[in-house]
Amino acid sequence: MTMILKTSRIGELDSVSLTTPGYAEHYITAHPNGDGTSFSMFENVAKQLRETNATIIGQYVFGGCEFHEEGMQALERACGPVTWPVTWLQGDQCSGTHLTGTQVFAVSGVDVQPIRIDDQDVGSVFEHEGVKYCMLGNIHSSSMKASRKEQTRETFERMEETLRAVGMEFSDIVRTWIYLDDLLEWYDDFNEVRTQFFKERGVFEKMVPASTGIGTSNHADLALVTGLLAIKPAEDSVTIQAVPSPLQCPAIDYKSSFSRAVEVKTPSHKRLYISGTASIEPGGETVHLDDTMKQVALTMEVVQAILESRGMDWSDTTRAIAYFKDDAEAPLLQAYCQENDLPHFPVAIAHSDVCRHDLLFELELDAMVTFGAA
Repeated sequence: MTMILKTSRIGELDSVSLTTPGYAEHYITAHPNGDGTSFSMFENVAKQLRETNATIIGQYVFGGCEFHEEGMQALERACGPVTWPVTWLQGDQCSGTHLTGTQVFAVSGVDVQPIRIDDQDVGSVFEHEGVKYCMLGNIHSSSMKASRKEQTRETFERMEETLRAVGMEFSDIVRTWIYLDDLLEWYDDFNEVRTQFFKERGVFEKMVPASTGIGTSNHADLALVTGLLAIKPAEDSVTIQAVPSPLQCPAIDYKSSFSRAVEVKTPSHKRLYISGTASIEPGGETVHLDDTMKQVALTMEVVQAILESRGMDWSDTTRAIAYFKDDAEAPLLQAYCQENDLPHFPVAIAHSDVCRHDLLFELELDAMVTFGAA
């Protein structure tokens, strides 16, 4: 069946849709219209959803946690009852006085089943053409009194238990998002727990998911919150594989358990999920210390090399998130794109610590191409 990618940009909202008769996926990136404190972006998202008759399956909001309660009320006024996971994130060193954007994953034409744990909406699951998709968000420990390592272990167990409840396994995960409060204080401890869990579940003998590990606080004041995308094909016509980076070594070489990217290929289209990528040279060391512009440039070169290795380019981007240690430097990304004549692509800006003290910028990106499009 032929699928077509459609893109649109209206004001501060970018929308990329994968469409076929009776079904569509929507990737929406929106920014506030005004001074960054308004919730206009939720109203713009709601308008886009109404026009496409789409159901949200997951959402990220970037900005001050002080706006969480009011923001959730505004989201509900705009979009109706919130039955999907909303992961609200504020940079560790961020003042929290403004919002920078939101990203929404939505679908049309299929029955979406919400997933609830302890009276909280934590996920959505649906099927299309024999493939089951599950998106989880805002997954976390039940106790803020537990140690960071204990919270990490429980969080991974909850991810696994939730997937099993909808007929999926941990091995079906293609991508994770890991948001750690005060990440730079305990990222090694987190990696120790994650690696041990992966060993116990045989992940290293199968496929290690793509991932982003970033330093942000959360409104619940927990050690970490996580999200994931899991895909379970019913037939061999869908292939899922890890993709290496042409310009970097495997992350596992320096004891960080994620793949540089993961590709999902079907008869009608191909998706690429690129992990959080930063200014790291082939041997695994940080380069361009204290120079954000050069770190942005190298990161973009690395991401472009991954895209090109799979026959893609920047114009195939469905969504991206740019993480800056200092959000005042966010214009550097736009400057790089202009200087290098890159096409516009949808990107949300987040303020956060990256996984090393000397890393100043990180980019994650999803891309998609269709086969035989009209």
